Order: sequence, then structure tokens, then C-alpha cells
Amino acid sequence: MLRLLIIGAAILGCCHGQSEVSRRKSRLRVMSPPELEGAYGCASADFGFPQHGGSMTGVVVYPRYNGQACSNFDEYGISLRSRRAGALPVFLLVDRGDCFFATKVRNGQKAGAAAVLVANTKSEPLFAIEGAESRSANKTDDLPDITIPSALITRSLGDSLKKAIDNGNLVTINLDWMESRPYPDERAEYEFWTNSNDECGPKCDDQVDFLKRFKGVAQTLEKKGYTQFTPHYITWYCLESFVLSKQCRSQCINHGRYCAQDPEQGFSKGYDGRDVVIQNLYQICVFKVAKKTGKPWLWWDYVTHFATTCPMKKKMYPHECASRVIRSLGLSQKAVDMCVGDPDADKDHPVLKAEQDAQIGKGTRSDVTMLPTLVINNRQYRGKLEKGAVLRALCTSFQENNEPSVCSNEEDIQTNQCLDNNGGCWQDMAANVTACKDTSTGTVCECPVLQGVKYIGDGYNHCEAPMYVQIETINQDWPQPIKIRNTYTYSSYLTEVVHKAIYNLFSGIFAAHKVF
Repeated sequence: MLRLLIIGAAILGCCHGQSEVSRRKSRLRVMSPPELEGAYGCASADFGFPQHGGSMTGVVVYPRYNGQACSNFDEYGISLRSRRAGALPVFLLVDRGDCFFATKVRNGQKAGAAAVLVANTKSEPLFAIEGAESRSANKTDDLPDITIPSALITRSLGDSLKKAIDNGNLVTINLDWMESRPYPDERAEYEFWTNSNDECGPKCDDQVDFLKRFKGVAQTLEKKGYTQFTPHYITWYCLESFVLSKQCRSQCINHGRYCAQDPEQGFSKGYDGRDVVIQNLYQICVFKVAKKTGKPWLWWDYVTHFATTCPMKKKMYPHECASRVIRSLGLSQKAVDMCVGDPDADKDHPVLKAEQDAQIGKGTRSDVTMLPTLVINNRQYRGKLEKGAVLRALCTSFQENNEPSVCSNEEDIQTNQCLDNNGGCWQDMAANVTACKDTSTGTVCECPVLQGVKYIGDGYNHCEAPMYVQIETINQDWPQPIKIRNTYTYSSYLTEVVHKAIYNLFSGIFAAHKVF
């Protein structure tokens, strides 16, 4: 059986999640019953996915059995899923105690709840619901599977709600995250905590895919002054007693001050964490140098070009490949190198030291400990890391009718990056041919199609016509041009030596033909 309370409330920002412990209090407004009308405190969880900048209306249900939600509700024959179309979502009210917060929320989600409110059983100040408590007890616990928001409410409010239930009050509620918009009508500020490591499986693949898809949006908003973006990178320091160990030497720079996890989760093969830290530093320095030139959006070109042309799998990850990308974007290699400095210096690095300091939470933003992490207007974004969802979250920073046009029409994205250093793509200036294309997702480097012929190459450093087209060009003075065609075209995998040999062979034949 269920004791049912449908409570009219506006929870203003209370479920805007944080990545770690947040000491931030939020407001909950009860609209009815009349005796409970008013504002109350609540504290958001650091897991789950609230509707950033949106709202949700539903009903609150308090279970007669399994009130602490420490067991699966199926064991009690309780389901919160509506059997009729058009029913409001259910917000589950449960009591604190006997199991982890994450367990309560997960069981509520499995039962069909759209959100969970945890009533404190102690008279104490509110604190954020932490997912870390479950991870410390069970490292296999998969918190990303929790996709509903949750919050902690005070003991007194919980008691009042339960009393209202016993009195048979039925009232609707509304969860509202619109107060996550601290800068209406002004510039939205956001930061993305990321990593240059591309060998961490699907998580890394998804991150790179997001960067590529969101690049056009980010550059358009930045160029028009609607946003201010800052990339960040997490590092950790090695304990002083282990600085000289093999592990710290391979994973850290600056004598153990700045470290990253080994990409392959082992020390015997591939690249080391040290390589990741250095490339992270390159990416930060590219942003700083680009920002000084008035073009901070070039960071998006750099990281996406680097991910495509310099992946670990192709053994192209070292800084030599990074330098090629830097030069292709027209940035000063000297300025970037000066920013990177000496990784072996036994002293603090000002850039990486600032990054470590920035990891510590300030104001409404808690500590950053997970990758990737997106922070919008100093509040942690907990939605899906995809182009549309992040764009909607950014657009909530602006009042209705004053938001950028891209907020209502993604097709209005025009980066025009090909006009600036050819977008870092391949080009043949003599032939006026380029691999750069401006698309709604930003600049794409793709070898062109000319007169029906598809050029071959990576689009960044190299494009060329198929071999049969090159031979036709050589052969253009013949009375009856000879065309060599095959079931496939000779592409860039042919070595330069083979190309020259074929060219010399046919040049000799052509010369002999003209003699006769």
C-alpha cells in the first residue's frame, strides 16, 4: 500500500546537481496544502540528471512499506509507474538511514519515480547528497545509471509532509531549475574539464565526439560575445615519499607535482601519464596564446584537429604532431613553447598550479574530481554531454526573446573558420583548392571533390588526386590521351618512391612516343 501526498511546490534550483560535495542550500516552495505554503530549504544531490534550466511537475508519494527505500520496491509489490497515459510523474519521498543515498535514489528510479526527496532523520544543517559515499563502499557501483534528480530536505519539513499525508491532502508539485540562470540577459560563462588522453575507451570516444559536434556552436557563441569559455585539465600530485619511484617518474612532470593516470592502465607499454600531462599543458597553452590574439575559439580547432591527426593508436601523440597542428592554425609555436616550459624543472609550473587551484570548489561550485565535467555559470551541469542538451543549458542563461538566434535555430551556426588560416586544413594556394569546409558543427578538414574527382588524404596535412588523374595530366599533350584505370585508384598509401618511379616510367614512354 502507498500513502499518497500530492503537494504543490516550486523547488527552485534545489536539484541542480554538483559533481562532489556541495554545501549550497537551495529553496523549496510548497504551494499547498495552505498550512504548508512557503519556502523551505533543500540540498541537491551530486548525481543524477536534473532538467538544467527547466521544470517538472508531478506528485509526491510516500510508501507505507520500505520507507527508507533500502530494498527493491518490487519485493513489496509497489510500482510508481502510471498505467494511464497523461499521468503526472511521481516524486518519491523517503527517509534517511540504513543505506546509502544512492541506493535509495536508484531503488526509487527502478520503481518508476521521476525524482527522490530524502527526509533527514536528524535536526541538523542540510548537506548535499554524496554519490562518493557509495563508491567508497562499493567501487563497482555504477552511479551514472542514476538519471533522476534527488535532494535532501529537513527533518521538520519531512515530518510536516508526512502529517499532511495522514490528513489525506492531495496536491500537485513542481520542480523548477530556472534559478540555475544567474546571468539573465548577459554573457554565459562556462568551463569544460577534459583530458587529452584518447585511450580510455567509450568515455574518451564520447568526449571527442562531443568536442567535434559542439565546436561550431561554441565558436559561434564565443565570436558573437554571448559566451566566455575556459578549458581546464585535472592533474594530481605524487606523494613526496614516492617522487623518485618508477610510477611517479612515468606519470608526472616537474618532479611529481603534476601527474595523470597511465592511458593503458599499466607502466609497461604505450604512452605514460607524463605524456598526457604534457599534452594537456600544450592544450592549455594553446588556449592562452589564442586568447591573447583575440581568438580563444581556436582551442576548439586545435583539440579536434589533434584528436583526428595525432591519436595514441597511430603513435602520433607526442608534441611533434601537436606542433604541426599549432602551426596550421597560425599560432605562435614560440609563444606556446614558452608557456609549456621545462617539464623536468624542479619547481611549480604557474599554469598547472593554477589548474590545480581551480579544481577546488568556490561559491556555488564544488570540487571537480571527475572527467569530463561541464560547469555553466559556476554551477555543475548534470545533463547529457551532447550538443543539443548543452546548447539548451547555455541558452537558459538568457531571457526569453533575448537569447542568441542559435538557441532557436541551430542551422544559424556560421563559424567562417575557413577564412582564418584556412581552418588549419590542407590547401593548394596555387590551384586555389582547399580541404576546409564550414558546417553547422564547425570546421571540417576533408579532401575536396573537383570536377567529379575525389582527392585522397587526411584533409589536414595531405590531399592529392588519384593516380589516374595525375597520369591524365601528364598525358594532356598526347593526340589520344592514355588513361590508366583500375578497380581502385592509387591512394596516399603508395610511397613517394613508387610515385616517382611510375612518373618517370610514363614520362619516358611519352617522350619516346613524341620522337616517333
